Amino acid sequence: MKVHISTFVVPPSGGIRESGLQKSRLKSVLQTTLVSIFIAFAGIATADVRLPGMFSDSMVLQRDSKLPVWGWAEPGEEVTVAIAGQKATATADQDGNWRVTLAPLQANSEPQELTITGKNSIVIKDVLVGEVWLCSGQSNMAFGVQNGRDAPAEIAAANFPQIRLYHATRYPSLVPLTEHRGTWAVCSSETVGGWTAVGYFFARELHKELGVPVGLLNASQGSMPIQTFTSLQSLKPIPVAAVRLAEYETLVQECLAQAGVAASTNAAQRDAALRAAINMIDAKLGSCGDQPGSLYNSSIFPLAPYALRGAIWYQGEGDADEPPGYYSRALPALITEWRRIWGRDELPVGVVQLPNFGKRQRDAISDGWPEFRDEQFRGARAVENVGLIVTIDIGEHNNIHPRNKQDVGKRLALWARANVYGAKDLIWSGPVYQSMKIEGDKVRLAFDHVGGGLQFKDGEPRGFAVAGEDKVFYLAKARIDGDSVIVWSDRVKGPVAVRYAWANNPVGNLFNQANLPAMPFRTDDWGVTEVKASDDEKIP
Repeated sequence: MKVHISTFVVPPSGGIRESGLQKSRLKSVLQTTLVSIFIAFAGIATADVRLPGMFSDSMVLQRDSKLPVWGWAEPGEEVTVAIAGQKATATADQDGNWRVTLAPLQANSEPQELTITGKNSIVIKDVLVGEVWLCSGQSNMAFGVQNGRDAPAEIAAANFPQIRLYHATRYPSLVPLTEHRGTWAVCSSETVGGWTAVGYFFARELHKELGVPVGLLNASQGSMPIQTFTSLQSLKPIPVAAVRLAEYETLVQECLAQAGVAASTNAAQRDAALRAAINMIDAKLGSCGDQPGSLYNSSIFPLAPYALRGAIWYQGEGDADEPPGYYSRALPALITEWRRIWGRDELPVGVVQLPNFGKRQRDAISDGWPEFRDEQFRGARAVENVGLIVTIDIGEHNNIHPRNKQDVGKRLALWARANVYGAKDLIWSGPVYQSMKIEGDKVRLAFDHVGGGLQFKDGEPRGFAVAGEDKVFYLAKARIDGDSVIVWSDRVKGPVAVRYAWANNPVGNLFNQANLPAMPFRTDDWGVTEVKASDDEKIP
């Protein structure tokens, strides 16, 4: 009899975290600990073959890809998996694990059956073959269709039975799990309200444009920092995280030892020991549900290697106060770790940059989210096959959860169609700063993704600031010259740096002809404390 121990932590009730790792150094261990004892013997006492929850009725399989199917059975039991005229057989190992790999299938919107046979048989019905995407992040990815813009009309029109969603978020765990229980839901007016709005609108665009079924694996949770979605090992090379992780691991081991996990041999006694330790742990460590690796262990790791096309990621509010250089390394660490467990070095990932939020910009520049958006940009650029989606024009000044998720999903789908599915001549990004050249008292800025030409949307040029050697930024004038923008200020005779849309909620109107906004940028690498905005200029 093999015993599997999993320690779960109930996530906090809600709200965006005010800071990241700083405020959770000693509080990020346990809030309410629920011990789940998974006894393999109980699952296979009658030699029943079992599968993870992703393999269930109404599932979507990834087209044109090798298809891993895995599960558990009695050690030595032979298991056969069959679909669409093909079969594959495996023998369960000494721990009861088995896995087969099916040959690629073409897209198919007609329901099929996936049959798994050992000493018992499982028939999974209503199986479609199309495109599968992982959706993950914090509250803006978890944000439901029912809470978004035009919710009643969107829900009423949600008749897309070939779009399905598997809710993959589970309570955080201290250890990597293998079990993943859940069910698939078919898109309809009755089901879509609670779905991830970004994921749904992304899937809807792909379904309409590609003409194939689309499945979503939704592993998102509000208030969670990036550290929860990736493994501890992947974070350790980051200097700012290394010491904290060492402290965290020590605390976890102490808690487990105090709970008597290692000493107990009886399942009921183990359970009782941990439950008895809960109040002591809470009193000692406080309450917080953002342990490093916790959602990775419970909600990401058990999904792999379920075949999928790629992932979309919307997260960052919970890390916006981290030290410079943290997120720009944590993001590629997360992507690299996900690619490792899926065995896909080039797994495409679409990342949503944080939108405009807060008081409208009045000074030439300000600090806060601009620096974090730059961290997202540098992190996305650090690894191949990652797209950064700009949302600087569709946020809300008084709502950290902007209701317009339609455009977020559409822009993610534009990126995927152009970069993953090979749609030619598709404009998927707004202008992205490329280089600068000083021409006397003016600066020429060159851009990628000009998309048929640059434009200042809705009026006179806004959003640019220019500084000289003194590192004081002044509001700048601007004009378009072909695929470049020339900026200057009469008050800066020797310009050396330009910033654009550099504020939490910036005033900026540079777009391309596809009406996609320019990404906020800076040409300098000066720190926050080195620069300031001119005191005697304000944006009207």
